[in-house]
Amino acid sequence: MVAWRVAFAVPLLVIVTIVMFALAQASPFDPVRQYLGDRALVTSPEILEQIRANWGLDRPVHEQFAAWFGNLVSGDLGESRSFHRPVAEVIGERLGWTLLATGSAMVLMFAGSLVVGTIAAWRRGSWLDRLIVGGAFANEAAPVFWLGLLAISVFAVTLGWLPAGGLTDAASASITFGDVAAHMVLPVAVLAVSQSSWLVLYVRESVIGTLREDFVVGARARGLRERTILVRHALRSALLPFLTLLGARMPELVTGAILVETVFSWPGVAGTSVQAALAVDFPLLAALTLLGTVAVLAGNLLADIAYTVADPRVRTLGVG
Repeated sequence: MVAWRVAFAVPLLVIVTIVMFALAQASPFDPVRQYLGDRALVTSPEILEQIRANWGLDRPVHEQFAAWFGNLVSGDLGESRSFHRPVAEVIGERLGWTLLATGSAMVLMFAGSLVVGTIAAWRRGSWLDRLIVGGAFANEAAPVFWLGLLAISVFAVTLGWLPAGGLTDAASASITFGDVAAHMVLPVAVLAVSQSSWLVLYVRESVIGTLREDFVVGARARGLRERTILVRHALRSALLPFLTLLGARMPELVTGAILVETVFSWPGVAGTSVQAALAVDFPLLAALTLLGTVAVLAGNLLADIAYTVADPRVRTLGVG
């Protein structure tokens, strides 16, 4: 299955690069003028053309793509025009922080969705069930950036319990575990909560359906406790489709990470993509787009692998 998915990923990534390059060429923004900013107003046309020649923007489109794609295949991601540094360095120093935040958010999202969805199914029809379902729909309708700003307003500004953003305090001379952990709480919580609504609802419906199955009825007839039936039988069976759904949420998790890192000034690669887009920094934006595509493909692959491990009956090639 892994070999099949990798073989499928290669042409998909090539198509993504072609579409991405075509969109960059169709952009109405001039990367040279974006690079110069206000200085473009006082820069002579000769200097502007010289910069375009240095970047290779004066060559035909197919030559630009061939040169860029050849460098990409050889591992040369180019130079970031907004950071004035190699793209590989920019991504390398920020990727770890994104993996830390999104990984923590996924663990919290996974555990929280299972617990809350199971409680809603267990108390089906009660006021707690209605509160959870209503809250899930309301949370799904709320934009991620709005949740982030609300969290900052309540927990950072009004209550003063947590820092509003960044990686460390402005006065800190070094990065410490406690400082980073305190600054992680709000972005990780907002990212996890913003992506958990449909997971909670899916777990609820799946557990409710499983509780009606014959093997659950038989477990009740044998006198097993309700909690044992719920945790060891119903939840275990309902967990299998949940794994696939978790992989399908990867694109939204990537999008949510971009917004959360931007709102909380988290120094990750997701938030950097916004800066690259505003600066028309194509080398950096292209690398980040491909990285996001790889993350989505890897997330779906890991979900299918987990499904196959959890249910040995699943042995079809590349299909979970």
